[in-house]
Amino acid sequence: MADRVAEDLADLTLDELRLALAPRIADEAIFDGWSDTALVAVAEREGVDPDVAKLAFEGGAMQMIESWIDAIDAAMIVELPREKLAEMKIRERIRTLVQFRLDQALGREEALRRALAVMALPQNVSRSLKTGWRSADLMWRLAGDTATDYNHYTKRTILAGIYSATLAVFVEDTSEDKAETRAFLDRRIEGVMKFEKAKAKWLGGEREHFDLVRFLGRLRYPAK
Repeated sequence: MADRVAEDLADLTLDELRLALAPRIADEAIFDGWSDTALVAVAEREGVDPDVAKLAFEGGAMQMIESWIDAIDAAMIVELPREKLAEMKIRERIRTLVQFRLDQALGREEALRRALAVMALPQNVSRSLKTGWRSADLMWRLAGDTATDYNHYTKRTILAGIYSATLAVFVEDTSEDKAETRAFLDRRIEGVMKFEKAKAKWLGGEREHFDLVRFLGRLRYPAK
């Protein structure tokens, strides 16, 4: 069986290998951090040439972490497609999507803590923000969002902030079944829903149709 797994991994492209190895590196990062030591340990255990594994992750710790996030994104697409979420209310869709991502880090809190520390380094902040935006964008698209005006940007910015804050609570949460994290997430989502209702009431039907809105919409989806 182990030989078969090694053969399968040997047939993967570098991009595919990153997605396959990243969650396993996360398990190893609990002990050795996001390091070459963790990478080589996983490669040897899975029957992958360590030199090939190093080539796949030549970007170092940040690339390992980004690949772990990409692997979670890919799993989320499979487990929570739009049609599965369609019958839920919007707040439940978002809560379900964020919770799915948190569940992928259960038992890997130390790996996540170390990942957040790496992502917070000055040289990595820009890449971290882009990675957070991509995940927030994916969650909104799976939730069925089709906004092309300024709401497209504000929704993703707000969700990225909620997700980031919830991760910080999650890594320190020792309550049973992560009850404190769940309560924190619910409060943040409820706050956003109230804000959106108040904003819609204040803006009214016509105030959203600024020239700036049309301009941003065209930037996002330019006319053919």
